[in-house]
Amino acid sequence: MSSNRSPMEGMFIAVTGPSGSGKTSICKALLETFPHLRFSVSLTTRQPRPAETDGKDYHFVTEKEFHERIDRGDLIEWAENFGQLYGTSRETMERALRDGHDLLLDVDTRGARALKRAWPGGIFVFVIPPSIEELERRLRGRGSETEETIRRRFDNALSEIREIVWYDYIILNDRLDAAIERLRSVYVAETCRRERMMVKIKPFFDRSGGM
Repeated sequence: MSSNRSPMEGMFIAVTGPSGSGKTSICKALLETFPHLRFSVSLTTRQPRPAETDGKDYHFVTEKEFHERIDRGDLIEWAENFGQLYGTSRETMERALRDGHDLLLDVDTRGARALKRAWPGGIFVFVIPPSIEELERRLRGRGSETEETIRRRFDNALSEIREIVWYDYIILNDRLDAAIERLRSVYVAETCRRERMMVKIKPFFDRSGGM
């Protein structure tokens, strides 16, 4: 899709953050604040967790189906994380944006880079914990993972954080309520950009004559 998109089309905001950053909680709060904002449901080959619903949290697919989508060019971005595949459907995303819907995507740094190449007009946000010590504390606070897994997630988080230099916005999650408000402010500001408002204000320029 071209970067010269019509103002009538929707926009998307891609949110990235390492394990322990709190981005999932922040994204859920944003969706609750703006019911018209749609969550872009990713595909994954991993098994659903007890509280997850197919089509709402993820589209759960087989490895065979996932690779078939790669082969036919449907996945605009995809990556392997801890042995499982994750990706975003190009067809589904294009249709939503074409219909004027705003989308929220929860992606890692590799997925965000792929999206930035495809849609330069997207908004890219990185959620970061307040300190390295707090990051490790949050990872250990889960209490359900092995030391090896914790260290791997910690090292991966530091690697992801080094990518923040090309993101549009950085949300420091020192307090959850404050972080939610920061992301809300980013979204509201972006919806008011001149280029996104041109369709609505065009009649003011088209009208000729007086009252």
